[in-house]
Amino acid sequence: MLDFTSDLAGDDLSPAQASSAAPADDRALLDAYSNAVIDVTERVGPAVVRVETSPKAGSRAERGGLGSGIVISPDGLVLTNSHVVGSSKSIRLRDVEGVVTDAQVLGVDPDTDLALLRANHARDLRYAALGNSKSLRRGQLVVAIGNPLGFESTVTAGVVSALGRSIRSVSGRMIEDVIQTDAALNPGNSGGALVSSSAEVIGINTAIIQGAQGICFAVASNTAQFVLSEIIRHGYVRRAYIGVSGQTAPVPRRHAVLAGVENKMGALLMQIEPDGPAARAGLLPGDVVIKLDGVDINGVDDLIRVLDRDRIGRTVAMDVLRLGRLRGIDIHPVERKPAVRQAS
Repeated sequence: MLDFTSDLAGDDLSPAQASSAAPADDRALLDAYSNAVIDVTERVGPAVVRVETSPKAGSRAERGGLGSGIVISPDGLVLTNSHVVGSSKSIRLRDVEGVVTDAQVLGVDPDTDLALLRANHARDLRYAALGNSKSLRRGQLVVAIGNPLGFESTVTAGVVSALGRSIRSVSGRMIEDVIQTDAALNPGNSGGALVSSSAEVIGINTAIIQGAQGICFAVASNTAQFVLSEIIRHGYVRRAYIGVSGQTAPVPRRHAVLAGVENKMGALLMQIEPDGPAARAGLLPGDVVIKLDGVDINGVDDLIRVLDRDRIGRTVAMDVLRLGRLRGIDIHPVERKPAVRQAS
């Protein structure tokens, strides 16, 4: 039997004093947590704006929408979601003080659900810094700031639930390296800031799972940095293109053994664009891509991910299975045409 009498006596505290000391420690911890959230809110909150969009002229089926955005430079650069911007004719930004300004779209990237805006006639704005999302750890405190359901400047707190998630964008492609959090998000939070305790924006809130409790997602800030630099430099995000459509399909075991490959899945090519890079390289419908430029391809999402800007304009090696036999093909990807916004 364990006896704690000597321990209590050694502390020179009576039972009443000991019981009164515990709540004080709890209050100190709660105050530290509250102060961290308050500090983040005061430093980053003024940089989060309300994004108001209006439908295209003459469109009765569409309605204007509300979302959030993050001012990332004093001259009015604003990050938000591409699904918030959509094909809106006009966009207005409203800050925490109620000041309204028009904005123009500098570029959109549906593949990562990000868009870059510029506030017109606005200078010396309060802005937030983008942090390094690679430094995040599971369980880390994060704060979400946005305009859920139109309630401006709403703050929720939670933790990083998971890192490296993948979710499907509105374009059908996978968004990689997504942050999962339990900080409450609702419609209108889209495009808002997910902020670390050091007041750095480490994610752009983008999605929730309907019917789930505390499963919310944000595009990592490192992805946003890449998209931001590409839009500023080119007006869009450059990616490679080979002119195929396909689907993820299993590789028959006998074919894999015969070809000496380990892939259980591959990218089955369904259609080949006439006179496209794939057609010129000799690819045929029914070919199964299992490797591109030395990278294993285990499905269509892998193929799309590997076709990045670094493979534009250079010849790369592709391994395909055709009728169960392994073939090596050289292909020359070209630059994919940028997404076009259909604004009136």
